[in-house]
Amino acid sequence: QVQLVESGGGSVQPGGSLTLSCAASGTFFAIGPMFWYRQVPGRQRELVAQITDRRQTHYIDSVKGRFTISRDNVKNSVNLEMIDLKPDDTAVYYCHVDIWVSERGSPSIYWGQGLQVTVAS
Repeated sequence: QVQLVESGGGSVQPGGSLTLSCAASGTFFAIGPMFWYRQVPGRQRELVAQITDRRQTHYIDSVKGRFTISRDNVKNSVNLEMIDLKPDDTAVYYCHVDIWVSERGSPSIYWGQGLQVTVAS
């Protein structure tokens, strides 16, 4: 059974830094693109950053220059390094990974359990 386990998160002051990690465990054939989303209560979950299997990256404008997404294809993990954090970055952060459980068919979508990130004085 495939599972995503997130770690990191917590509370920091504005200008602080945090790193989120997400690792896939279980038996599977391949991992495709990996994503980090965030959600604030009462608002839709929004895509923050994504990285393809070839390490092409994309960020939303509000985090460009402050967040860095990276992946380790040996550890089957994805990280999100966040610097210069702002109160508006406060949210629950979720990793999302497309995983081929077998060689055939389409990938399945997996979500991490969510990590609270709070940026406040």
